[in-house]
Amino acid sequence: MNAHELQVGWIGLDDAGGSGQAELPAALYGSKASELAGMTALGLPVPPAFVLPTALCGPILSGDEKAQNVLRDGLAKGVARLEAATRRKLGDARAPLLVSVRSGAEHSMPGMLETVLDVGMNAVSVHGLIRATGNPRLAFDSWRRFIQAYAEVVGGMETAPFDQALARMIEAEGVAHEGELDPEALERLASAFLVIAEDAGPPPDPMAQLFGAARAVYLSWRGSRAETYRRMNGLDHLLGTAVTVQIMAFGNAGGASGSGVAFSRDPANGAKTFYADFLFDAQGEDVVSGRRTPLDAAQLRDRLPQAARQLEESVGTLEKARRDMQDIEFTIENGKLFLLQTRSAKRTPRAALKIAVDLVAEGLIDRAEALRRVAGIDVAKVGETTFVETAPVVAHAVVAAPGVACGRACFAGAQAEDLARRGEKAILIRRDTSTEDIAGFAAADGVLTAIGGRTSHAAVVARQMGKVCLVGCAALTIDADGRGATIGGRAIRQGDWIALDGASGEITFGRRDIAFEPAPESKTILEWRQEDVARP
Repeated sequence: MNAHELQVGWIGLDDAGGSGQAELPAALYGSKASELAGMTALGLPVPPAFVLPTALCGPILSGDEKAQNVLRDGLAKGVARLEAATRRKLGDARAPLLVSVRSGAEHSMPGMLETVLDVGMNAVSVHGLIRATGNPRLAFDSWRRFIQAYAEVVGGMETAPFDQALARMIEAEGVAHEGELDPEALERLASAFLVIAEDAGPPPDPMAQLFGAARAVYLSWRGSRAETYRRMNGLDHLLGTAVTVQIMAFGNAGGASGSGVAFSRDPANGAKTFYADFLFDAQGEDVVSGRRTPLDAAQLRDRLPQAARQLEESVGTLEKARRDMQDIEFTIENGKLFLLQTRSAKRTPRAALKIAVDLVAEGLIDRAEALRRVAGIDVAKVGETTFVETAPVVAHAVVAAPGVACGRACFAGAQAEDLARRGEKAILIRRDTSTEDIAGFAAADGVLTAIGGRTSHAAVVARQMGKVCLVGCAALTIDADGRGATIGGRAIRQGDWIALDGASGEITFGRRDIAFEPAPESKTILEWRQEDVARP
């Protein structure tokens, strides 16, 4: 593979002599980059980026030395274009360019591949960011985030040492959470992170950082959760991931900034309503990781009404253009909206039926397309489940996926898998969820978490699987030994029966019977299928 053979894709950066935004085929550049190019062509606010193709993934995975040189050349070419377009420079002491390095396969794999944000941060550019923005908190917060992300994704370190150092700093400063740490505390935290990271941390040279991050994103194609997801979803034929390098939009720039995920319809029940989770003064990973409990669309409208209005209009534009419910990741930096991703949203089987029927009624798709979209769904099994009898409520949580589920409590994915193998029902209970838990999600009937939001990657995956999912249960505390929990002041141990109500968000103890009522749209879909079969 020669350097001149690498076809770099451009987003918001016209090809030489060209005009407008060129299309980027998903098979070559991944669905994420393809959709970013499409959003740019629609005139929506997307940070400029360049894309290295899926064709480079296989050679990188095989350790091909030529491919690594091609990767370096492609990164250098792309960075030069970004620097020229922004008049900023990677690693600069006065006007630093900072970028995100993101994955993107031909078909969406939410949360299964790696991402590294804030690439380009070092001891020089951290002060350059302060000079450029006048915001030392932003600079040191981004610096400590990058050290941790690089050490974990590129260096292969565990999260725990960084989380423990952060917890110690929060306790020492007497604040409630990391968002309340001042710039001086964050500067000390970044120094502590550098010590923790040692040789696994980011090198000073920004181009070496960029190469390490891009290579790690390609290598994440072979990660266990990515392989499990592809096997479970019939995606083993995919060639690999692309790598998108995009100018950073800072959701952690202060009170008029933040990051979130929005849906053009409710992915749990299919209702045509704007649906969003948002964290102020946060980066996107804070939302989709499930480690923090976000706010909803109403609170975003109250604080940043203009950006919220633009977001809702953009979401509507994308749904009409794509003729399907959209899942959009976005960042607001000092009141300015940036769209970072859109894709056809994962949804529950119940929502899939309603959305298909509604889109036909709205004239966005025809019956044939609707039937194609729900072809894999056994409509006879889709409907509303409810508990037959009442039970004392122990606690409440936020509904991320509807329905009801009852099973034995378990506190690790392997426990849920073991119960499923024995023909028993399981409820997976976690402090937060990770896409590493995907096999446990598949085995469990329901998922309950202490923190996290409706739009975390884990909740998205659980919803797609049709699992009942309750998140952000403030009354839930996991025991230190990982074998039990306290919910609403009452203890529950591994193997005890617990029930989740995905309509009310109620949590109860004990075994409960479940009733089933078919979804109203089931009849419509069955009639369409019969008409389709009868048609000559």
